[in-house]
Amino acid sequence: MKHPPGLGGILETPVYVDDMDAAHAFYEGVLGLKRMVKGERLFAYNAGPEQTLLVFHRGHTGEDVPTPGGLVPGHDTSGPSHFAFKIDAESLQPWRDYLAAVSVEIISEVVWPAGGTSLYFRDPDGNVLELASPPLWPNYTG
Repeated sequence: MKHPPGLGGILETPVYVDDMDAAHAFYEGVLGLKRMVKGERLFAYNAGPEQTLLVFHRGHTGEDVPTPGGLVPGHDTSGPSHFAFKIDAESLQPWRDYLAAVSVEIISEVVWPAGGTSLYFRDPDGNVLELASPPLWPNYTG
């Protein structure tokens, strides 16, 4: 086979945290994501159509996990990570206002050469989150 069969997109985005309660208060309470799964080592949030944000309890996911359907390989990370949410350009100012109102500091704002804008801020564990408006990447033009 010369070409892979194809991918349907990114299904899950992971982030690792030390404080699961603070993470839940932030991701559901501040960002408005609905928690779909609550476990000891992970929470899963609806991050959009067919998109899931997985919040893992750092240090508790390194071992393989047997399930009735098979083995989930262990994984973990250290230090802050980064991921981005898509927003419309018209939502930039409402997001600036909202984040200020809930005392979430925008640590950086970038206007990209393609014309899109990104707002960067941190979750309670120091992970860097981005709200990105198009156009940004060749495949994210709005």
